[in-house]
Amino acid sequence: MNKPLRRVAIFCGLLVLALLVRVNWVQFVQADSLKNDTHNRRVAIERYSMPRGNIIVDGKPVTGSTVTDSGDFKYKRTYKNGKMWAPVTGYASQAFDANQLEKLNDGILSGTDDKLFFSRTVDMLTGEKQEGGNVVTTLNSKAQKAAFEGLGDKKGAVAAINPETGAILALASTPSYDPSTFAGNSQKDSEAFTALQKKNDPDEPMLNRALRQTYPPGSTFKVVTASAALENGLYDDVDSKTKSPLPYTLPDTQQPLNNEGNIPCENATMREALRVSCNTVFGKMSADLGNKKMMAEAAKFGFNNDKIDTPVRAAESVYPKDNRPQNAMDGIGQASNRATPLQMAMVASAVANGGKLMKPYMVEQLRAPNLNVVQQHTPQELSEPLSPENAQKVQSMMETVVQEGTGQSAKIPDVTVGGKTGTAQHGEDNKDNPYAWFISYAKTDKGTPVAVAVVIESSDTLRDDIAGGKLSAPIAKSVMEAVLQGK
Repeated sequence: MNKPLRRVAIFCGLLVLALLVRVNWVQFVQADSLKNDTHNRRVAIERYSMPRGNIIVDGKPVTGSTVTDSGDFKYKRTYKNGKMWAPVTGYASQAFDANQLEKLNDGILSGTDDKLFFSRTVDMLTGEKQEGGNVVTTLNSKAQKAAFEGLGDKKGAVAAINPETGAILALASTPSYDPSTFAGNSQKDSEAFTALQKKNDPDEPMLNRALRQTYPPGSTFKVVTASAALENGLYDDVDSKTKSPLPYTLPDTQQPLNNEGNIPCENATMREALRVSCNTVFGKMSADLGNKKMMAEAAKFGFNNDKIDTPVRAAESVYPKDNRPQNAMDGIGQASNRATPLQMAMVASAVANGGKLMKPYMVEQLRAPNLNVVQQHTPQELSEPLSPENAQKVQSMMETVVQEGTGQSAKIPDVTVGGKTGTAQHGEDNKDNPYAWFISYAKTDKGTPVAVAVVIESSDTLRDDIAGGKLSAPIAKSVMEAVLQGK
């Protein structure tokens, strides 16, 4: 072979080699990135080419799929009672992607997850129509309905947990939205989605207040402060008098810490202080413990943890590193103290469960289209904020609050209910309507199946009538009753 031909042959060989390398690079190295590229329309077409699997509550789907009448996408998502379930399901939209359970479990629901490989292979061999798998939740439909209807036209949220397992039983947020209104890819869907954005609707109906919004927890946080006092040996008897002067001045200041009204708080016992909600007692308690010990106890309840995944990630609840006067205010749920409704349900849950905090979760199983279970959740202990002995003491105090104190509207006949009310200041110089809180649990001789947190962010109630015992406790009661009726 002469020299020019040899050069041409070598060059062509190098071109073929480069082509082979490139093909293998694209097929094996870049395959996933190309598949998941947002500009790859084929992925979206395939995703909506078959009915999407369902999100299941109490054995029944709260989602569905319907054939579209135009465009490249054959099926679009539908929702049953979408407004009630939106804080759980999230949305799946042909135009706007997905979020929450719809997004986190998209592989199962769309049938593309590797966990469904065997099921897909069988369907290909048998010629069966391919479908997505199902996501089985822990939610209780009666509890969710009680929470959603209890909130009504108020702005607020409810979170309910099974203290013994961590299973989330209700997750309601109002105002809400119907994901069906923008599940497609039309101009109408686009307009519906745009109208729900914060800049166009200041009430933020798409904000999941139960998981993603934090509030000052107000007096409900006194349960954590009481727990810290017991765990650190500041007090060991909830019926012995505390060293709590009246008036009480915040440390390093000349600023008095006031109570709500003329209530018996001077040297009150922990039980009495929680029953009537003494700011002076718990503010001084937090100051006596100090910021480090308060932060440590709050962390055991789940505060300052930015990875609470349900699997939808909750916003971080914060007990801050603070100076002495601010730490005293943090101890009564004010200052820079912030918590989600889920977090405060976790507080009630840990107390109710003998001091053990179970990790909250709302997906029980992932199932293939043939109903085979491809993943089963196992309850996990997250921490132990209280010893069993101290948990019993806090339970006793919370039960007094419901029997004789500010939480009496949460009483349920023949059921032991523990609770704590809270009215948290809001706005500069407390000029805005306060937040109304209530946390609670219900206990029977068969166990403690439910703990609840309710927060009302705003309502048409007169300012002087806004209180956790009046607004939030009745909602918590209805949620607890709904769970108990199913037992």
